[in-house]
Amino acid sequence: MSVGEIRPVLQSGCSNADVQAALASLPAPRSVAAEVPIADLQQLRSDGFVEERVQASRWQRQYVNRVVAVDLQVGLAAGLAAYLLRFGEVPAVNWPYLVAAIALSAGWCVALLMGRAYETRFLFAGGEEYRRVLNSAIFLTAFIAILAYCTNTAFARGYVLLSMPLLLSLDLGARHLLRMALTRQRRRGLCMHRAVVLGTSRQVQVFAQQLRREPYHGMSVVGCCLPVGVAVGDSDVVDVPVYGAFDDVLRAIIDADADTLIVLPSPDIDPAAMRALSWDLEGTGVDLILANALLDVTGPRTSIRPVDGLPLLHVEPASLTGARRVVKRIFDVVVSGLLLVCASPMLLAVALAVRLSSKGPALFMQTRVGKDGREFRLYKFRSMYLDAEERLAELQHQNEHNGILFKIRDDPRVTKLGKHLRRFSIDELPQLINVLKGDMSLVGPRPPLPREVAQYAHDVRRRLAVIPGLTGLWQVSGRSNLSWEDSVRLDLRYVENWSLSFDLVILLRTFVAVVRSSGAY
Repeated sequence: MSVGEIRPVLQSGCSNADVQAALASLPAPRSVAAEVPIADLQQLRSDGFVEERVQASRWQRQYVNRVVAVDLQVGLAAGLAAYLLRFGEVPAVNWPYLVAAIALSAGWCVALLMGRAYETRFLFAGGEEYRRVLNSAIFLTAFIAILAYCTNTAFARGYVLLSMPLLLSLDLGARHLLRMALTRQRRRGLCMHRAVVLGTSRQVQVFAQQLRREPYHGMSVVGCCLPVGVAVGDSDVVDVPVYGAFDDVLRAIIDADADTLIVLPSPDIDPAAMRALSWDLEGTGVDLILANALLDVTGPRTSIRPVDGLPLLHVEPASLTGARRVVKRIFDVVVSGLLLVCASPMLLAVALAVRLSSKGPALFMQTRVGKDGREFRLYKFRSMYLDAEERLAELQHQNEHNGILFKIRDDPRVTKLGKHLRRFSIDELPQLINVLKGDMSLVGPRPPLPREVAQYAHDVRRRLAVIPGLTGLWQVSGRSNLSWEDSVRLDLRYVENWSLSFDLVILLRTFVAVVRSSGAY
């Protein structure tokens, strides 16, 4: 009896015995790893397969070795530089501090080791590595202070105040350079994890496309297993090789020569089967990764809370108000004010150049939509001719964007000077005035036009939950080269995971994106 045949029985007011009999007639659900072939399990645990996984992960060990070597060099350089800056003498004059400068290198590596900054799960991508480096620097500073107090050692505070910030900044910069080099290798298909994905066809397709767009994560989907009943090899469903159903997962790992198994949320995967699968993968060198059902919610908003042995994922509400928003506002006012003062000569020169290059005012003012749908006047350097708005209708058919935005690479409405201003985002600088006024923030989703907001779907309106920004996550991830769906996805990710440290990272990436001028038109 099928589920469709049972529904009338349940709705007819029948007895409990009839209901139980009907439910008992349903076929037992199949789930991942329900029946693992012994041959597949033996081959997965064979010495040859495990050795291949060890060889495949050799690049990870080499990367960690390079990180350790860099940390030692950075510690020595920071210690000696602080010594020279503090004392300004030949190193042989003050031996205790010279020895301390050399010991700082070893102490720094020990602090990083205790802070778990060398674990591969925190390296390669994401901001957790940098956070652990920062925590290690704080720990080492506190340790030196406590040690000097307990031993009554007269230690020059100026030396510590110079060496530790220098050590932290140099190490963060060096690790970022190592990661950039790794990212360049991954864009060429090197140093990648070969992953088999379990999930529905739509889930697998979306997940694989996202990993292709963001190769710095180091995951390459080489195959998938779909629920029972989905046609194997159906190229119209997914564009990665399909190795069978969920029960064929171990054979899929072997055939695809994979080193990672990623399990997406699915009702066909029960906890007991997942536990058995994790046991089967022990000692094989294959990593098991479970994806939660929440989209773009990461970082401090999520935590694992065990309840009676069950690992429950707790999600904190998004921080859209409160003390951290006050700190963000103070940061916006201070930084935008300093930038306006320092850049005022350049702003005056650009304004004069705009007035002389074409007819019209130097500043272009436009109505935009801000937080909670409130409209405001946005300031920009004029980069188009005066009749740009009137000519928009005749150019709509040339739109190169696949969403509600209008973008074309060679827009005839843009002036010659405007092309250069847009290339390096100089036309956006007057928006620092909007930041000072409180209409905008330094970082946030870009403020949309009212006609764009009128076409927003319900989920897209989530972008209006925060103050719009001068720069944002999608600007540093491809700018106008991104599709409308990718732009929305990145903006929503920012809204859900905002933090001041996240803002700082985006500001640093903005400088790199502006210099490269990729996707600016």
